[in-house]
Amino acid sequence: MRIIAGEARGRRILSVPKSMPVRPISARIRQSVFDIIRPRLPGARFLDLFAGTGAVGLEALSRGAERVVFVDGDRRCVEVIKKNLERAEWSSRGQTFHANLLQPLTWIGYRSRLDAFDLIFMGPPYKDEEKRPLQLTETVLGHVAAAKLLQPDGWLIAQHHKKEEPKAPEGFEGFRQSRYGDTRVSFFRWAGRHRSELSSQ
Repeated sequence: MRIIAGEARGRRILSVPKSMPVRPISARIRQSVFDIIRPRLPGARFLDLFAGTGAVGLEALSRGAERVVFVDGDRRCVEVIKKNLERAEWSSRGQTFHANLLQPLTWIGYRSRLDAFDLIFMGPPYKDEEKRPLQLTETVLGHVAAAKLLQPDGWLIAQHHKKEEPKAPEGFEGFRQSRYGDTRVSFFRWAGRHRSELSSQ
């Protein structure tokens, strides 16, 4: 796997052993997503959830994102991301965290020292180690919304199985969706105000 475009175009990305339950994003999907979000990338604060090898966040850095925070639930993935950042000399622009993404995410803003993000990408696994289907996207969307991690004009992009139909959490709306084989990519944006803001009026 290599970075597709930007200052590090063609740079090889270190991967993880094939035995690990990690589903790397395909070059086709990555190219499509970045063609869509390209105008929003320069200077952006980018959050990569279920980061795996870090391919999405690394692509964002190559294309002009100011900061990228990578979060994954497997320490081996986090170590690979750190190595990829070091190899590209981007350690000062990227942060890595090991965490359970099915738990509340309020800690991300505090530990990253970033109040909210302009762009968030999530690519949760489709199946568990026994090949049983998972549907994690809607749960994590809810945690992102509860933690107020997305800027009011920001976008959240979710890669998920075609049979999964995640509902937008309160205050968000889905506005675009594309299909690639057994994968769908859904785009969400902030469309309202948080419940706490409404109750204070």
